[in-house]
Amino acid sequence: MRNESRVYLGIGSFFVLILVIYFVWSRESTGSVLLLASAGLGLLPGLYIGWWSRRMQQRPEDVDEVAPRDITGVVGQFPENTIFPFTLGVGAWLVGLAFVFGLWFAIIGLGFVFGAAIGATLESKRASLSERENRV
Repeated sequence: MRNESRVYLGIGSFFVLILVIYFVWSRESTGSVLLLASAGLGLLPGLYIGWWSRRMQQRPEDVDEVAPRDITGVVGQFPENTIFPFTLGVGAWLVGLAFVFGLWFAIIGLGFVFGAAIGATLESKRASLSERENRV
């Protein structure tokens, strides 16, 4: 997590530097406030992630030399052949069409979206349960 913290802190520091240059050069307050907000959006998560990374165990990504067995996780948890991502896309497309053609498209689209979410969840649970039974 330290690398992520450094990235956010780098982004925030960049915006602080740009803020100082912009304010000294233009003396304009609106853009300076927006740059200050941008710096805050980089510095606040960076400081929080840095604070949190000191209180947790190191992840395999943070260790310089790591064995392959340490970084392998659960493989094949999600079903390979499924219709639910397509169904979710159709539902989102229908919800988008509701802005043009009316609310009834949103009702149909939300039915697709909720159906796809429930179906994908149940299918993933079923795949993880069958995988657990095969290991025992």
